[in-house]
Amino acid sequence: MTNRIRLKRAIAAVTVGVLAASTLAATADDSQSVAAHLASLYPNTPFRDVKPAPVTGLYEVTMGQNIAYTDASGQYFLFGHLFDMQNQVDLTEQTQAQGYKTRFPEQFLDHAIKTVHGNGKRVVAIFSDPDCPYCRAIEKELQRVDNVTIYTFLYPLESIHPGATNKSIRIQCATDPAKAWRDWMTSNRLPPLVACHHPINDNLVLGSRLGVTGTPTLIAEDGRMLPGAVSSTQLEAWLNAGQRVPSAGDQDSAAASAPAQGVAQ
Repeated sequence: MTNRIRLKRAIAAVTVGVLAASTLAATADDSQSVAAHLASLYPNTPFRDVKPAPVTGLYEVTMGQNIAYTDASGQYFLFGHLFDMQNQVDLTEQTQAQGYKTRFPEQFLDHAIKTVHGNGKRVVAIFSDPDCPYCRAIEKELQRVDNVTIYTFLYPLESIHPGATNKSIRIQCATDPAKAWRDWMTSNRLPPLVACHHPINDNLVLGSRLGVTGTPTLIAEDGRMLPGAVSSTQLEAWLNAGQRVPSAGDQDSAAASAPAQGVAQ
């Protein structure tokens, strides 16, 4: 028996045990009291949303960008994806996507540098630092991806890249921010510093709300997040995955795919 099979069986056993222990039906009326109970148990954890899960006795809990499942006691938490096998739907991913749309109002797209490749049918947002080496790597890969609209949010991590904020402002305030961004990332050419009403501080607030913890971080139109640099082939597959309904079998294929190169934090 392989280690992978053992791990899957162990996870399944734990899952069954947790679900069996939750014998009381979770209702919407109980959600408020459960939320208050969780807040008292874990005062340093920001519980943003608590609601009944599709599984009897469990609640779906949103904490930042993380989603977990717990019972009314709050002693045990199950992290992972909950699938509706009959309809082949990833319910956890649906919640994540809805949360993304709720926290990412369309008007914030005006803060981004917009680039359109081909017909621009697919849409992706990327939080990027001008001094992040992984951001440079993924920019090269993005140039190879066609038929996509890219919204680049300048997200300088000043604590690890001193001077990145100044560069971001110079790029954002340029006459043509898209060209300025491309010139910097490909040729290290910066435009002169000019005064303008820039959205850099707003970008930092937005990224924090969305759960961005490093650069680069990509967010698909359906809410999926991808931290780190990946190849253009992986980007194509990731973007196209949002065009179909995910199935439970996708977890194995995702595990088999090559990981991202890295993320600056």
